[in-house]
Amino acid sequence: MALHFLVENSSDAAVGDLVSLTGAEAKHAAVVRRLRVGEAVTVGDGAGVWLTGVAEEVSPSRVEVRVSVRSEESAPHPRIVLAQALAKGDRDELAVQAACELGVDEIVPWQASRSVSRWEGPKVVKGRERWSTIVREAAKQAHRAWVPEVSPPATTADLAVRAASQRLLLLDPGASTRLSDLEPDGRDIVLVVGPEGGISDEELTKLSDAGAERVLLGETVLRTSTAGPAAIAVLSVALGRW
Repeated sequence: MALHFLVENSSDAAVGDLVSLTGAEAKHAAVVRRLRVGEAVTVGDGAGVWLTGVAEEVSPSRVEVRVSVRSEESAPHPRIVLAQALAKGDRDELAVQAACELGVDEIVPWQASRSVSRWEGPKVVKGRERWSTIVREAAKQAHRAWVPEVSPPATTADLAVRAASQRLLLLDPGASTRLSDLEPDGRDIVLVVGPEGGISDEELTKLSDAGAERVLLGETVLRTSTAGPAAIAVLSVALGRW
């Protein structure tokens, strides 16, 4: 499979044009991936544009790709959104990375009441930037035409508002309805994953009152780092993505 790179300003590129990789992307292509002149590559803008071409110039500071094929991929519908609770260590980051590889369309950092990790002050900007970097690299590795958005951190009240137009599914080990038994209804799906200590009773009640549905993923209790990705896999089958 051809190496894949992201170039945000490639949206207007046509067949025959040269697309330039510069900065960190060029260095990664030339030094880390050892791209060579004449090698086939793909380039995306992260918003549906997909270019296939051949490397004509390769250096750590600049890579030139001659476009031979251009296509555009529509955004997925309905969308899968992961509301991932902040967690200690790198567990939330592991969830974000795997979710992106598996096809999530938006990621919402959730400051749950039981989250040990807290994004406050400068940590809000740094945390979101960190997750965005993880998403970008995971999208490249997975050869995704659309790079998921990392939204601003949300409170429980923010998630409740989404229930008015989106289908909120609360991953709850105490639920009686299995996620695998749900039928898609056309609405975007928001998977709400709690932190290490789980979603609190107060949060479950508040979100349920707003219209969220409690669903059971399986007989075992998964970690916060694996629950979201596992649920995305189940939904990908139900939505016909896999």
